[in-house]
Amino acid sequence: MSFAIASQGFALSLGLIVAIGAQNAYVLRQGLRREYVGLVVIFCAAMDALLISAGVLGMATLLGENALLTKGLSLVGAVFLSVYGWHALQRARQQDSLSTTTQAVRQSKTHVLLQAAAFTLLNPHVYLDTVLLIGSIGAQHSVPDQYGFIVGACLASAVWFFSLGFGAKRLAPIFAKPRAWQIFDIVIALIMWSIAISLLVNFL
Repeated sequence: MSFAIASQGFALSLGLIVAIGAQNAYVLRQGLRREYVGLVVIFCAAMDALLISAGVLGMATLLGENALLTKGLSLVGAVFLSVYGWHALQRARQQDSLSTTTQAVRQSKTHVLLQAAAFTLLNPHVYLDTVLLIGSIGAQHSVPDQYGFIVGACLASAVWFFSLGFGAKRLAPIFAKPRAWQIFDIVIALIMWSIAISLLVNFL
């Protein structure tokens, strides 16, 4: 398993997942409430792992020996990542913060799990980013490296959700500051653009 390929999967996954959004806000709120935190973070990380694996392995089967399709996906991926990086840079110019408002009434385990499922599966970007984008990029590697890419991408997701959920008390004051998200978005933009450049190199 190539460390470089695993690192690419880790960086891409982390770059896509670290952004202000409903799912991250929900995980952080559950961490602040200290309510079924383990259940929520394991569910979110497991769903990401399932979607990433399906995307990479499924796209690998679809690509097969079709070099033209591979080049086309490289170009589409490069364009998408470039635009995504640009949007991240635009977010860095805004004064956004992550709402961490808590509720007083304790929820049931079933209700918490259903909410986590909704925030995860009802978000159309999860299919575009996790399945199509990460899948198409990971599928371009050889079979041994594909698994390394999957491990890296899944590890990034797990690290992020566990850090967000169990580190909520420490992270909340930081994420409540717009400046922290601006720095995150700048880093995300740089990651997206660097991967887009590598895809363009492969396309050319």
